[in-house]
Amino acid sequence: MASYYSSLFTPNTATTLGLWVFLLLIGIGMVSAQLSSNFYATSCPNALSTIRSAVNSAISKEARMGASLLRLHFHDCFVNGCDASVLLDDTPNFIGEKSAGPNINSLRGLGVIDTIKSQVESVCPGVVSCADILAVAARDSVVALGGPSWTVLLGRRDSTTASFSAADDGNNIPAPTMSLTGLVSAFSSKGLSVKDMVALLGSHTIGQARCTNFRTRIYNETNINSSFAKSLKASCPSSGGDNNLADLDPTSPTIFDTAFFKNLLQQKSLLDSDQQLMNAHSTYSLVNNYSSNRETFFKDFGRAMIKMGNISPLTGTSGEIRPNCRKTNQARARTQVFVISCSLSE
Repeated sequence: MASYYSSLFTPNTATTLGLWVFLLLIGIGMVSAQLSSNFYATSCPNALSTIRSAVNSAISKEARMGASLLRLHFHDCFVNGCDASVLLDDTPNFIGEKSAGPNINSLRGLGVIDTIKSQVESVCPGVVSCADILAVAARDSVVALGGPSWTVLLGRRDSTTASFSAADDGNNIPAPTMSLTGLVSAFSSKGLSVKDMVALLGSHTIGQARCTNFRTRIYNETNINSSFAKSLKASCPSSGGDNNLADLDPTSPTIFDTAFFKNLLQQKSLLDSDQQLMNAHSTYSLVNNYSSNRETFFKDFGRAMIKMGNISPLTGTSGEIRPNCRKTNQARARTQVFVISCSLSE
C-alpha cells in the first residue's frame, strides 16, 4: 500500500504541490482573521440559538435531515467557496448549481434552510447570511446526531451568482467513483490535508446514497465484502431502481460515530471512493486509528470542518446578505417590482 501511495507524487510534484498548498493556506489564514466566532454577538445575539432550535426540530422529524444539511455545506464550500451559491435558483443571468451532476435529484434540506432563514430574519432582518446559516446548521446537525461540536467562525457573506459549470466539474465535488489520487487532489486544491480528507469522509457515518452511485461497486468490484454486496442487490438491481436508497453506514445510520471506519476495515463501505482510503498506508493508518479512537476522530473532524468552512468566504463588503437564500437581492428586487407593476395595472 505504501508503494501505491508514494507513486501519487514525484519529488518535484510533491514540492510544487506543497508550495501551492502552503500559499493557499496562508490565504485561508488571512480570511480566517476576518471571520469571528462572536460576529453576531451584538447584531443578532439570538442567531445561533434560533438556528440550533430549527435544526433540532427538523432532525427530530427526520433523522436523515442531519446528513442532508451537512452535505449542503460541503457542496457549497467545494464550489467557489462557502458563499451559499448552492442555494440560488436559476435566473436569466445564470444557471445555478442545483441541477449540476452532484446535486440534481439529491440535494436536500433546502426547505429547512428556508425555514431557518425566515426565523432568523424575523429576529434580525438583513443581518445573518445564508452562508453562515449553512455552516452553523452543519455543526448543529452533527451534534444532534451524537457527534462533536466545534466553534464556527462567522461573518461570511452571500454570493450574487452561482456556477453550474463549477458544480458540475468533477474536480470540485468528489464523485462516488473517484480514485484515491483524485480524492487527494480534490481536497488539497481546497487547502485540505490528507488527514482533513479522511476525517471529513468520516461524515459518511450518516446519510444515504442512491443505487446509481453504488451499483457498479456491488456488482463488479472485488474489494467488497460478498455478503454485504449481496444484501444490497435486492434494493439495487443491476438495472432500474436508480433512486433507491441505502445507508452509507448500515450499522448505525443515524448516529455520528466511528462505524464508518470500522466498515472500511471490513470492506463494507457503500461507495467505491470511500473504500479507496484503504489503498495507501497514510490513509489506511488514519482509518485504522479513527476506527478505535472516537476522541481523536471527533477532534480531527471538528478541526477539518473549521478549515473547510474557511474556504474562500466573502467577507467585509464583498457579496451581500440575502433575505431570501434562493434569490439574489437584485433578482428579489426585480420580482417585487414586477408584482407591484402587475397590481397597479389591475
